[in-house]
Amino acid sequence: MSQYLVLTAMGADRTGCVSELTKLASECECNILDSRMAIFGSEFTFIMLLNGDARAINKIEGRIPAVAHSLDLITMMKRTTGHRTFDLVHHYQADYAGIDQPGILKAMTAFFATRKIDISSLKSEIDPENNHMKASILFALTDKISFDDLEHDFLELCQQTDVQGCIKKATANLL
Repeated sequence: MSQYLVLTAMGADRTGCVSELTKLASECECNILDSRMAIFGSEFTFIMLLNGDARAINKIEGRIPAVAHSLDLITMMKRTTGHRTFDLVHHYQADYAGIDQPGILKAMTAFFATRKIDISSLKSEIDPENNHMKASILFALTDKISFDDLEHDFLELCQQTDVQGCIKKATANLL
């Protein structure tokens, strides 16, 4: 029976860390079902969803501490279940940009949370030279949620927070 493990690693951005972690997953006979990597300042963060039989998951759990120590990484692991499937039929991307102000990201994420819409991906960044920020939020909807109402409310929120925004259909490979 397949088991699942989320592995997060964080440390100084240097060549080879991601390669060593993916090599370890392979050596332990785990499959990498999903992964994300990002650089924040001079640090990198790598997240993987792994699956394998009980022996493979136990093996990687036992080997991660030593590998993390040798690479000077902070790691966290959590057992999980397989990806839940929902009746999500329409995938969208909400983009917004403008001068950064405190609370905009909070307002945008609360917009989706209050409507019980799960965010599948979020990327935000600020250019410190001109204080300009931009963000993209990926999400999916069921047929029960009116896209027109959602778009209207989102554009109203953009106006209230003094940013430019839009919602557009997302391609599946973005999710």
